[in-house]
Amino acid sequence: MSVATSEATVLRLGPGAAGMVLTPEEFDAAEFERSYRYELIHGVLIVSPAPLPQERSPNERLSYWLQFYQENHPHGWSLDDTLSEHDVLVGDDRRRADRVIWAGLGRQPRVDETPTIVIEFVSSGKRNLTRDYETKRREYLQIGVQEYWVFNRFNRTLTVFQAGGKKTVLGDDQVYTTPLLPGFELRLAELFEAANRWDAE
Repeated sequence: MSVATSEATVLRLGPGAAGMVLTPEEFDAAEFERSYRYELIHGVLIVSPAPLPQERSPNERLSYWLQFYQENHPHGWSLDDTLSEHDVLVGDDRRRADRVIWAGLGRQPRVDETPTIVIEFVSSGKRNLTRDYETKRREYLQIGVQEYWVFNRFNRTLTVFQAGGKKTVLGDDQVYTTPLLPGFELRLAELFEAANRWDAE
């Protein structure tokens, strides 16, 4: 049974609400306690800890590179926008992605629009690895995501899943480029170094 809401009542949810049954409309209208990650999977609220510094730091570095590309590169207009910690609509489910990119639209994307690229920085644990490499890959590509990037700081690899089934794995000594962002160069060694600085703490 789902939680009833009205226009006058805002549903406020925190970690104690994990396991609650919600409709997509209730999830979208709710207010959430900060410092946690919330997803709606098969109608059930999933609550996870916020990303670690080892995940946030390379994500912020990537954000800087993307914004610099957008503002300074001759093809920077290809990047429409990028957001961190964004809810991706997968049917009635809501997946929280570490970062999303809209590219090639030539306009400001809608907040509920399927991103061109979805990015995850994996957490430790077999369950998290299975979710990021298998479950989310299947879900994102089914809704029209063109590329899904999975950064793994533990083995220092980037795995790129593309629409059509192509899979590319790159090591930290490589530079990734994509026709979706012409001229953008993703230097993996520098990105993983941003995570390593926190591992040393």
